[in-house]
Amino acid sequence: EHAGAEVDPVERDAEDMLFLMYTSGTTGEPKGVKHTTGGYLSWAAWTSRAVLDVKPEDTYWCSADIGWITGHSYIVYGPLALGTTTMMYEGTPDYPEKDRLWEIVEEYEADQLYTAPTAIRAFMKWGSEHPDRHDLSSLRLLGTVGEPINPRAWKWYYKHIGSENCPVVDTWWQTETGGMMVTTLPGVKDMKPGSAGPALPGVDVCVVDTTGEEVEPGRAGYLTVDKPWPGMLRTLYGNDERYVEEYWAEYSDVDSDDPADWVYFPEDGAKIDDDGYITVLGRVDDVLNVSGHRLGTMEIESAIVGVDGVAEAAVVGGHHDVKGEAVYAYVITEEGHEGDDDLRERIVAGVEDAIGPIARPEQVVFTPELPKTRSGKIMRRLLEDIANDEQLGDTSTLRNPEVVQEIAAKVDDD
Repeated sequence: EHAGAEVDPVERDAEDMLFLMYTSGTTGEPKGVKHTTGGYLSWAAWTSRAVLDVKPEDTYWCSADIGWITGHSYIVYGPLALGTTTMMYEGTPDYPEKDRLWEIVEEYEADQLYTAPTAIRAFMKWGSEHPDRHDLSSLRLLGTVGEPINPRAWKWYYKHIGSENCPVVDTWWQTETGGMMVTTLPGVKDMKPGSAGPALPGVDVCVVDTTGEEVEPGRAGYLTVDKPWPGMLRTLYGNDERYVEEYWAEYSDVDSDDPADWVYFPEDGAKIDDDGYITVLGRVDDVLNVSGHRLGTMEIESAIVGVDGVAEAAVVGGHHDVKGEAVYAYVITEEGHEGDDDLRERIVAGVEDAIGPIARPEQVVFTPELPKTRSGKIMRRLLEDIANDEQLGDTSTLRNPEVVQEIAAKVDDD
Protein backbone atom coordinates (compact mmCIF):
# COMPACT_ATOMS: atom_id res chain seq x y z
CA GLU A 1 0.00 0.00 0.00
CA HIS A 2 2.80 2.41 0.88
CA ALA A 3 5.44 1.13 -1.54
CA GLY A 4 7.43 4.00 -2.99
CA ALA A 5 6.21 6.47 -0.37
CA GLU A 6 8.64 9.24 0.57
CA VAL A 7 9.14 10.08 4.22
CA ASP A 8 10.96 13.25 5.23
CA PRO A 9 14.00 12.53 7.43
CA VAL A 10 13.96 13.77 11.00
CA GLU A 11 17.08 15.56 12.15
CA ARG A 12 18.59 14.07 15.30
CA ASP A 13 21.65 14.78 17.41
CA ALA A 14 24.46 12.25 17.09
CA GLU A 15 24.08 11.11 20.70
CA ASP A 16 20.30 10.73 20.59
CA MET A 17 19.24 7.17 21.35
CA LEU A 18 18.57 5.17 18.18
CA PHE A 19 17.36 1.91 19.74
CA LEU A 20 17.56 -0.40 22.73
CA MET A 21 18.60 -4.00 22.16
CA TYR A 22 17.95 -6.36 25.03
CA THR A 23 20.51 -9.12 25.31
CA SER A 24 21.23 -11.79 27.86
CA GLY A 25 23.82 -13.76 25.93
CA THR A 26 23.50 -17.30 27.25
CA THR A 27 23.44 -16.40 30.95
CA GLY A 28 22.11 -13.66 33.20
CA GLU A 29 19.10 -11.35 33.16
CA PRO A 30 18.50 -9.23 30.03
CA LYS A 31 20.47 -6.01 29.60
CA GLY A 32 19.11 -3.05 27.65
CA VAL A 33 22.01 -2.06 25.40
CA LYS A 34 21.69 1.58 24.32
CA HIS A 35 22.93 2.56 20.86
CA THR A 36 23.00 6.13 19.60
CA THR A 37 22.30 7.64 16.22
CA GLY A 38 25.56 9.03 14.87
CA GLY A 39 28.17 6.59 16.10
CA TYR A 40 26.18 3.42 15.54
CA LEU A 41 25.01 4.37 12.04
CA SER A 42 28.48 5.39 10.89
CA TRP A 43 30.02 2.17 12.23
CA ALA A 44 27.34 -0.08 10.72
CA ALA A 45 27.70 1.66 7.35
CA TRP A 46 31.51 1.72 7.28
CA THR A 47 31.90 -1.93 8.26
CA SER A 48 29.26 -2.95 5.71
CA ARG A 49 31.32 -1.25 3.01
CA ALA A 50 34.82 -2.19 4.19
CA VAL A 51 34.20 -5.79 5.31
CA LEU A 52 31.16 -7.00 3.38
CA ASP A 53 32.07 -5.00 0.25
CA VAL A 54 28.49 -3.74 -0.02
CA LYS A 55 27.89 -1.40 -2.96
CA PRO A 56 24.72 0.42 -4.09
CA GLU A 57 24.31 -1.83 -7.15
CA ASP A 58 24.51 -5.06 -5.11
CA THR A 59 21.86 -7.52 -4.03
CA TYR A 60 23.02 -8.33 -0.53
CA TRP A 61 21.75 -11.06 1.78
CA CYS A 62 22.24 -11.45 5.50
CA SER A 63 20.20 -14.46 6.60
CA ALA A 64 20.04 -13.47 10.29
CA ASP A 65 16.94 -12.78 12.36
CA ILE A 66 16.08 -9.11 11.92
CA GLY A 67 15.38 -8.81 15.65
CA TRP A 68 18.96 -9.81 16.49
CA ILE A 69 21.74 -7.19 16.47
CA THR A 70 23.12 -8.71 13.25
CA GLY A 71 19.77 -8.07 11.62
CA HIS A 72 19.74 -4.49 12.86
CA SER A 73 23.29 -3.67 11.78
CA TYR A 74 23.64 -5.79 8.64
CA ILE A 75 20.14 -6.23 7.24
CA VAL A 76 18.75 -2.78 7.96
CA TYR A 77 21.02 0.08 9.03
CA GLY A 78 24.35 -0.66 7.35
CA PRO A 79 23.26 -1.83 3.88
CA LEU A 80 20.39 0.65 3.57
CA ALA A 81 22.65 3.53 4.62
CA LEU A 82 24.78 2.60 1.61
CA GLY A 83 21.77 2.43 -0.73
CA THR A 84 22.07 -1.24 -1.56
CA THR A 85 19.26 -3.77 -2.09
CA THR A 86 19.01 -5.87 1.06
CA MET A 87 17.18 -9.19 0.95
CA MET A 88 14.98 -10.52 3.75
CA TYR A 89 13.68 -14.07 3.99
CA GLU A 90 10.97 -15.22 6.38
CA GLY A 91 11.16 -18.96 6.70
CA THR A 92 13.43 -21.86 7.52
CA PRO A 93 16.42 -22.96 5.43
CA ASP A 94 15.05 -26.48 4.94
CA TYR A 95 11.50 -25.75 3.74
CA PRO A 96 10.18 -26.84 1.36
CA GLU A 97 13.55 -28.50 0.62
CA LYS A 98 17.04 -28.37 2.07
CA ASP A 99 18.29 -26.34 -0.87
CA ARG A 100 15.99 -23.39 -0.11
CA LEU A 101 18.81 -20.90 0.59
CA TRP A 102 20.73 -21.82 -2.54
CA GLU A 103 17.57 -21.53 -4.59
CA ILE A 104 17.19 -17.96 -3.30
CA VAL A 105 20.84 -17.09 -3.96
CA GLU A 106 20.49 -18.34 -7.54
CA GLU A 107 17.11 -16.72 -8.23
CA TYR A 108 18.04 -13.26 -6.93
CA GLU A 109 21.74 -13.41 -7.87
CA ALA A 110 22.94 -12.45 -4.42
CA ASP A 111 26.38 -10.84 -4.32
CA GLN A 112 27.12 -11.52 -0.64
CA LEU A 113 25.92 -14.05 1.91
CA TYR A 114 26.37 -13.34 5.62
CA THR A 115 25.21 -16.20 7.85
CA ALA A 116 26.00 -18.06 11.08
CA PRO A 117 28.28 -21.04 11.72
CA THR A 118 25.33 -22.92 13.20
CA ALA A 119 23.61 -22.69 9.80
CA ILE A 120 26.76 -23.75 7.97
CA ARG A 121 27.08 -26.81 10.19
CA ALA A 122 23.47 -27.71 9.33
CA PHE A 123 24.26 -27.36 5.62
CA MET A 124 27.26 -29.66 6.08
CA LYS A 125 25.08 -32.22 7.82
CA TRP A 126 22.56 -32.16 4.97
CA GLY A 127 25.27 -32.67 2.36
CA SER A 128 26.91 -30.72 -0.45
CA GLU A 129 24.54 -32.12 -3.08
CA HIS A 130 22.02 -29.39 -2.18
CA PRO A 131 24.17 -26.34 -3.05
CA ASP A 132 25.88 -28.27 -5.85
CA ARG A 133 22.70 -28.30 -7.95
CA HIS A 134 22.42 -24.51 -8.00
CA ASP A 135 24.34 -21.75 -9.76
CA LEU A 136 25.96 -19.75 -6.96
CA SER A 137 28.40 -17.91 -9.22
CA SER A 138 26.85 -14.51 -8.41
CA LEU A 139 28.39 -14.68 -4.94
CA ARG A 140 31.62 -12.73 -4.53
CA LEU A 141 31.90 -12.67 -0.71
CA LEU A 142 30.90 -14.94 2.18
CA GLY A 143 30.68 -13.99 5.83
CA THR A 144 30.09 -15.66 9.18
CA VAL A 145 28.79 -14.17 12.41
CA GLY A 146 27.54 -15.10 15.87
CA GLU A 147 30.19 -17.50 17.17
CA PRO A 148 33.63 -18.78 16.18
CA ILE A 149 33.59 -21.03 13.12
CA ASN A 150 35.72 -24.16 13.29
CA PRO A 151 38.22 -24.75 10.44
CA ARG A 152 36.31 -27.70 8.99
CA ALA A 153 33.08 -25.71 8.61
CA TRP A 154 35.05 -22.74 7.24
CA LYS A 155 36.66 -24.91 4.54
CA TRP A 156 33.31 -26.49 3.60
CA TYR A 157 31.73 -23.03 3.25
CA TYR A 158 34.68 -21.77 1.19
CA LYS A 159 34.68 -24.82 -1.11
CA HIS A 160 31.03 -25.71 -1.60
CA ILE A 161 29.38 -22.27 -1.42
CA GLY A 162 32.18 -20.00 -2.61
CA SER A 163 33.78 -22.46 -5.06
CA GLU A 164 37.13 -21.47 -3.52
CA ASN A 165 36.69 -18.11 -5.25
CA CYS A 166 35.02 -15.98 -2.56
CA PRO A 167 36.81 -14.47 0.43
CA VAL A 168 35.33 -15.57 3.76
CA VAL A 169 35.15 -12.91 6.47
CA ASP A 170 34.86 -14.50 9.92
CA THR A 171 33.58 -11.57 11.98
CA TRP A 172 33.90 -11.14 15.74
CA TRP A 173 31.72 -8.52 17.39
CA GLN A 174 28.88 -8.21 19.91
CA THR A 175 25.51 -6.59 20.46
CA GLU A 176 27.43 -4.11 22.59
CA THR A 177 29.99 -3.16 19.92
CA GLY A 178 27.32 -2.26 17.36
CA GLY A 179 29.31 -3.70 14.48
CA MET A 180 32.30 -5.75 13.45
CA MET A 181 35.54 -5.38 15.41
CA VAL A 182 37.86 -8.22 14.43
CA THR A 183 37.98 -9.73 10.93
CA THR A 184 39.97 -9.72 7.71
CA LEU A 185 39.44 -7.04 5.09
CA PRO A 186 38.60 -8.95 1.88
CA GLY A 187 41.34 -8.75 -0.71
CA VAL A 188 43.67 -7.00 1.74
CA LYS A 189 44.44 -9.52 4.49
CA ASP A 190 45.13 -13.25 4.24
CA MET A 191 42.46 -15.62 5.54
CA LYS A 192 43.23 -18.16 8.26
CA PRO A 193 40.51 -20.79 8.86
CA GLY A 194 39.59 -20.80 12.54
CA SER A 195 40.90 -17.29 13.18
CA ALA A 196 38.68 -14.23 12.93
CA GLY A 197 41.63 -12.11 11.83
CA PRO A 198 43.22 -8.87 13.00
CA ALA A 199 41.42 -5.91 14.52
CA LEU A 200 39.79 -3.59 12.00
CA PRO A 201 41.46 -0.23 11.32
CA GLY A 202 40.76 2.08 14.24
CA VAL A 203 40.08 -0.79 16.66
CA ASP A 204 42.70 -1.42 19.34
CA VAL A 205 42.48 -4.93 20.81
CA CYS A 206 44.77 -6.84 23.11
CA VAL A 207 44.93 -10.30 24.72
CA VAL A 208 45.79 -10.11 28.41
CA ASP A 209 46.08 -12.30 31.50
CA THR A 210 44.08 -11.95 34.71
CA THR A 211 46.29 -9.05 35.85
CA GLY A 212 45.81 -7.11 32.62
CA GLU A 213 49.31 -7.83 31.30
CA GLU A 214 49.62 -8.61 27.60
CA VAL A 215 50.27 -12.31 26.92
CA GLU A 216 52.75 -13.65 24.39
CA PRO A 217 51.49 -14.94 21.02
CA GLY A 218 49.91 -18.38 21.14
CA ARG A 219 48.95 -18.24 24.80
CA ALA A 220 45.28 -18.15 25.81
CA GLY A 221 44.09 -15.02 27.56
CA TYR A 222 41.27 -12.50 27.64
CA LEU A 223 40.29 -10.18 24.81
CA THR A 224 40.13 -6.46 25.58
CA VAL A 225 39.43 -3.30 23.57
CA ASP A 226 41.68 -0.48 24.69
CA LYS A 227 40.29 2.56 22.87
CA PRO A 228 36.78 3.87 22.05
CA TRP A 229 35.14 3.20 18.68
CA PRO A 230 32.08 4.83 17.04
CA GLY A 231 29.60 1.94 17.39
CA MET A 232 30.13 1.24 21.09
CA LEU A 233 27.17 1.02 23.44
CA ARG A 234 26.68 4.13 25.53
CA THR A 235 25.19 2.49 28.62
CA LEU A 236 22.76 -0.14 29.85
CA TYR A 237 19.36 1.49 29.88
CA GLY A 238 18.48 2.71 33.35
CA ASN A 239 21.51 1.06 34.95
CA ASP A 240 24.78 2.97 34.56
CA GLU A 241 26.32 1.13 37.51
CA ARG A 242 25.77 -2.27 35.93
CA TYR A 243 27.19 -0.88 32.67
CA VAL A 244 30.47 -0.01 34.38
CA GLU A 245 30.55 -3.26 36.34
CA GLU A 246 29.74 -5.51 33.35
CA TYR A 247 32.08 -4.04 30.76
CA TRP A 248 34.72 -1.81 32.32
CA ALA A 249 35.51 -2.67 35.93
CA GLU A 250 37.67 -5.75 35.26
CA TYR A 251 40.65 -3.93 33.73
CA SER A 252 39.87 -0.21 34.11
CA ASP A 253 40.49 2.50 36.65
CA VAL A 254 36.83 3.44 36.83
CA ASP A 255 37.56 6.47 39.02
CA SER A 256 39.74 8.05 36.33
CA ASP A 257 38.60 10.80 33.96
CA ASP A 258 41.27 9.79 31.43
CA PRO A 259 39.84 7.60 28.62
CA ALA A 260 43.22 5.84 28.40
CA ASP A 261 42.52 4.29 31.81
CA TRP A 262 39.31 2.65 30.62
CA VAL A 263 39.50 -0.80 29.01
CA TYR A 264 36.47 -2.59 27.56
CA PHE A 265 36.20 -6.27 28.54
CA PRO A 266 33.89 -8.31 26.27
CA GLU A 267 34.29 -11.46 28.43
CA ASP A 268 35.69 -13.56 25.59
CA GLY A 269 38.78 -15.72 25.76
CA ALA A 270 41.22 -15.46 22.87
CA LYS A 271 44.68 -16.13 21.47
CA ILE A 272 46.75 -13.85 19.25
CA ASP A 273 49.39 -15.08 16.81
CA ASP A 274 52.60 -13.47 15.54
CA ASP A 275 50.67 -11.78 12.72
CA GLY A 276 48.18 -10.17 15.11
CA TYR A 277 45.36 -12.53 14.13
CA ILE A 278 42.83 -13.25 16.86
CA THR A 279 41.39 -16.70 17.50
CA VAL A 280 38.34 -16.34 19.72
CA LEU A 281 38.03 -19.22 22.19
CA GLY A 282 34.51 -18.44 23.39
CA ARG A 283 32.99 -16.79 26.41
CA VAL A 284 35.03 -16.70 29.60
CA ASP A 285 32.22 -18.81 31.06
CA ASP A 286 33.09 -21.43 28.42
CA VAL A 287 36.61 -22.07 29.73
CA LEU A 288 36.91 -25.35 31.65
CA ASN A 289 39.35 -26.09 34.46
CA VAL A 290 40.25 -29.77 34.21
CA SER A 291 42.82 -30.89 36.78
CA GLY A 292 44.23 -27.37 36.85
CA HIS A 293 44.40 -27.07 33.04
CA ARG A 294 42.39 -24.30 31.38
CA LEU A 295 40.68 -25.63 28.25
CA GLY A 296 38.53 -23.62 25.85
CA THR A 297 35.30 -25.31 24.84
CA MET A 298 35.81 -23.99 21.30
CA GLU A 299 39.11 -25.88 20.98
CA ILE A 300 37.54 -29.15 22.11
CA GLU A 301 34.47 -28.66 19.92
CA SER A 302 36.68 -28.01 16.88
CA ALA A 303 38.56 -31.25 17.57
CA ILE A 304 35.29 -33.18 17.80
CA VAL A 305 33.84 -31.66 14.63
CA GLY A 306 37.05 -32.61 12.86
CA VAL A 307 36.09 -36.28 13.27
CA ASP A 308 34.44 -37.83 10.22
CA GLY A 309 30.72 -38.30 10.84
CA VAL A 310 30.28 -35.37 13.25
CA ALA A 311 28.16 -32.40 12.16
CA GLU A 312 28.09 -30.29 15.32
CA ALA A 313 29.18 -30.47 18.94
CA ALA A 314 28.78 -28.59 22.20
CA VAL A 315 31.10 -29.05 25.17
CA VAL A 316 30.45 -28.12 28.79
CA GLY A 317 32.02 -28.82 32.15
CA GLY A 318 30.60 -31.20 34.71
CA HIS A 319 31.61 -31.72 38.34
CA HIS A 320 34.24 -34.41 38.89
CA ASP A 321 35.47 -35.61 42.28
CA VAL A 322 39.08 -35.96 41.13
CA LYS A 323 39.53 -33.53 38.22
CA GLY A 324 37.34 -30.77 39.63
CA GLU A 325 35.72 -30.42 36.22
CA ALA A 326 35.35 -32.95 33.42
CA VAL A 327 34.52 -32.59 29.74
CA TYR A 328 31.00 -33.51 28.64
CA ALA A 329 30.29 -33.52 24.90
CA TYR A 330 26.92 -33.38 23.14
CA VAL A 331 27.22 -34.40 19.50
CA ILE A 332 25.05 -34.26 16.36
CA THR A 333 26.04 -36.76 13.68
CA GLU A 334 26.09 -36.15 9.94
CA GLU A 335 23.37 -37.77 7.88
CA GLY A 336 24.27 -41.36 7.10
CA HIS A 337 26.34 -41.79 10.27
CA GLU A 338 25.27 -43.55 13.45
CA GLY A 339 25.99 -42.31 16.96
CA ASP A 340 27.52 -45.59 18.05
CA ASP A 341 30.45 -46.79 20.16
CA ASP A 342 32.81 -46.67 17.19
CA LEU A 343 32.13 -42.98 16.59
CA ARG A 344 32.31 -42.31 20.32
CA GLU A 345 35.77 -43.89 20.47
CA ARG A 346 36.94 -41.94 17.42
CA ILE A 347 35.74 -38.70 19.02
CA VAL A 348 37.70 -39.41 22.20
CA ALA A 349 40.78 -40.31 20.15
CA GLY A 350 40.40 -37.19 18.01
CA VAL A 351 40.31 -34.92 21.06
CA GLU A 352 43.33 -36.64 22.61
CA ASP A 353 45.29 -36.31 19.36
CA ALA A 354 44.39 -32.64 18.84
CA ILE A 355 44.71 -31.34 22.40
CA GLY A 356 45.96 -34.08 24.70
CA PRO A 357 44.64 -36.71 27.12
CA ILE A 358 43.72 -33.98 29.62
CA ALA A 359 40.86 -32.92 27.30
CA ARG A 360 39.44 -36.44 26.92
CA PRO A 361 35.61 -36.28 27.15
CA GLU A 362 34.18 -37.96 30.22
CA GLN A 363 30.93 -38.59 28.37
CA VAL A 364 29.81 -38.29 24.74
CA VAL A 365 26.05 -37.99 24.24
CA PHE A 366 24.56 -38.21 20.75
CA THR A 367 21.52 -36.04 20.10
CA PRO A 368 19.56 -35.01 16.98
CA GLU A 369 19.51 -31.36 18.12
CA LEU A 370 21.17 -28.95 20.54
CA PRO A 371 19.22 -26.38 22.58
CA LYS A 372 19.52 -23.07 20.76
CA THR A 373 18.24 -19.54 21.13
CA ARG A 374 16.27 -18.00 18.32
CA SER A 375 19.48 -16.36 17.07
CA GLY A 376 21.09 -19.79 16.76
CA LYS A 377 23.39 -19.75 19.78
CA ILE A 378 23.81 -22.94 21.77
CA MET A 379 22.40 -22.58 25.29
CA ARG A 380 25.30 -24.24 27.10
CA ARG A 381 24.10 -23.47 30.60
CA LEU A 382 21.22 -25.92 30.08
CA LEU A 383 23.67 -28.58 28.96
CA GLU A 384 25.69 -27.83 32.11
CA ASP A 385 22.54 -28.34 34.18
CA ILE A 386 22.10 -31.75 32.55
CA ALA A 387 25.76 -32.73 32.98
CA ASN A 388 25.64 -31.80 36.66
CA ASP A 389 22.22 -33.35 37.28
CA GLU A 390 20.84 -30.00 38.42
CA GLN A 391 17.40 -28.48 38.03
CA LEU A 392 17.00 -27.18 34.49
CA GLY A 393 17.06 -23.42 34.09
CA ASP A 394 14.77 -21.18 32.05
CA THR A 395 14.02 -22.51 28.55
CA SER A 396 11.68 -19.71 27.44
CA THR A 397 14.22 -18.17 25.04
CA LEU A 398 14.82 -21.44 23.17
CA ARG A 399 13.49 -22.10 19.70
CA ASN A 400 13.45 -25.86 20.49
CA PRO A 401 12.75 -26.26 24.24
CA GLU A 402 11.54 -29.85 23.83
CA VAL A 403 15.06 -31.05 23.03
CA VAL A 404 16.32 -30.35 26.56
CA GLN A 405 14.28 -33.13 28.15
CA GLU A 406 15.23 -35.46 25.30
CA ILE A 407 18.93 -34.89 25.97
CA ALA A 408 18.44 -35.31 29.72
CA ALA A 409 16.74 -38.66 29.10
CA LYS A 410 19.65 -39.80 26.91
CA VAL A 411 22.14 -38.89 29.64
CA ASP A 412 20.13 -40.88 32.18
CA ASP A 413 20.07 -43.87 29.81
CA ASP A 414 23.85 -43.71 29.34
